[in-house]
Amino acid sequence: MDKNISVDVQSLIDAQDNPFVVIDGDYNVVAANKAYRQAYGVTDEGIVGRKCYEVSHRSDVPCHMNGEDCPHKQVFATREPHQVLHIHHGPQVQLEHVRIKGSPILGSDGSMYLGEAIFPLASAEDLAGDQQRMIGQSKAFQQCIEHLTRAAEVDAPALVTGESGVGKDLAARYIHRRSNRNERGFVMVDCSAVSEAVFESELFGHERGAFTGCIGRRHGLFEQADGGTLFLNEIADLPQSLQGRLLNAMESGRFRRVGGRELLSADVRIVCATGRNLRQLVASNRFRADLYYRVAGIICEVPTLRTRRSDIPLLANALLGRIGASGDRSYQLTADATDALIDYDYPGNVRELGNILQRAAALSTNGIVTAAEIHIDRQPIHGASNAGIAMQDADGEEPSIRGLESQYIAELLAEHQGKRSRVAQILGISERTLYRKLKTYGLQSVGRAG
Repeated sequence: MDKNISVDVQSLIDAQDNPFVVIDGDYNVVAANKAYRQAYGVTDEGIVGRKCYEVSHRSDVPCHMNGEDCPHKQVFATREPHQVLHIHHGPQVQLEHVRIKGSPILGSDGSMYLGEAIFPLASAEDLAGDQQRMIGQSKAFQQCIEHLTRAAEVDAPALVTGESGVGKDLAARYIHRRSNRNERGFVMVDCSAVSEAVFESELFGHERGAFTGCIGRRHGLFEQADGGTLFLNEIADLPQSLQGRLLNAMESGRFRRVGGRELLSADVRIVCATGRNLRQLVASNRFRADLYYRVAGIICEVPTLRTRRSDIPLLANALLGRIGASGDRSYQLTADATDALIDYDYPGNVRELGNILQRAAALSTNGIVTAAEIHIDRQPIHGASNAGIAMQDADGEEPSIRGLESQYIAELLAEHQGKRSRVAQILGISERTLYRKLKTYGLQSVGRAG
C-alpha cells in the first residue's frame, strides 16, 4: 500500500462489497480492495504500482487513447464525479460489462486521487443463450445491457422493444437468467403464431370436454411458468378478446382454465416484446391502454445494428463461427468483406446479417469469405432509405420497414423456390408466422411454380 494512503482508508475500501480501487494522477494503482483483486485476478503484492488500464483493460495505453470515455481523465480534469459504461477483462480474460463511478479523493498532503467503484453488469456467459449470445462493445450495446440488467434486478413486468431481427428474444432470456427466477422455467409464446381460436387454451389451459375434440386436461403456459418467467413475444398481436383476461391474470395472479370452475393461481413474471409502437395501437383502439401500462412497467429497447456498426465485425465472426460449427468448417472474413458488411444499414438487423453470412459461407470454396461473396441488395424501396426511417402512415406503421421486410421475404422465396419451411428457418420464425406475413404482404404466390 502506498505510504500516502492510511490504514484507515484501506480498511474503508476493504469494507466495500463491489470492487474499488484508488488511482493516482499517473494512472498508478495505489490501493485496491479484496473484491477488486479477486475480480481481476491480481495478488496483494502485484497490484500496487500497476497502471489501471493494464489491469482492467489489458491495454498498453489509457482507455481514452482508444476512444473510450475515461473516468480518470474526466475526474482529474473537472474534479467532479463521473460515471461510464466500460468493458473490462476478468482474470481469465473474459469480457465483462461494468458501470464505473469515478470520484475525486484528496490525500492527506492535498494531492488528488481517483476512487473507482465498479459495478458488474454482465459477463460473456451471462449473454449466452442456448444457441446464440448477445455480442457487442459499442456504447449503444453497453447501455442496452445496463438497462436489461436493471430490469432483471426487479420483479416488475418488462417490455422489450426494437425492430425486427435485433434479438428481443435473447434480451428477454437475459433478463430471466439474471433474475431471482433463473432456477425456474422460461416459457415463451409467440402471440403472432397462435390462432385466436386456441390462444386462450394455450395461455390458461383447458379442462376435459371444454370444447369439441378435447379429451383431457391441459396445463396452460401460465401454469407452466409458475415461479419463473412467461415471455410473450409480439405482444401487439395478442387477440383483443384475450387482453382483458391477461390483464386480470397479471394483476391478481389468478385465472381459470377454459371450461374450468376452479380458480387457480400462479406466480409469474411477465416479459413482453414487440417491434411495433404500442402507444399508437392504444391510440387507435387496437390495444388496451390498461394492459399497455401494465406490461410496460420497465421498457428496454434493443438497439438496431445500424446504430452500433462497430459491433458488426464481432457479430460477423461469431455468426460465421456458428455456421462453421454446424458444418465442421471454419470461415475467415477478409478486410474488404468486413468493410462491405460495415457499410450497410441492415433493415433486418442481426437476423439479416446472419442470412448474408450464411449465403457467403455457402459461396466460399476455401473458408475465406471475401467481398465477392458478400451479396447485399442496397436498393431502397418506395423511395425510403435503407435506414428504415420514413414518415408514418395514418395507422402508425412504418412503410419503409414493412416494405424492406416484404422485399426481403420475396427474395428468399424466389431464391429457395417457394419452400416456406426453409424461408421460415432462415428468418428465425415459425411457418405460421411466415404465412401470416405472406398474407399481409400479398406474397402467397411468390416462388410457387406456374
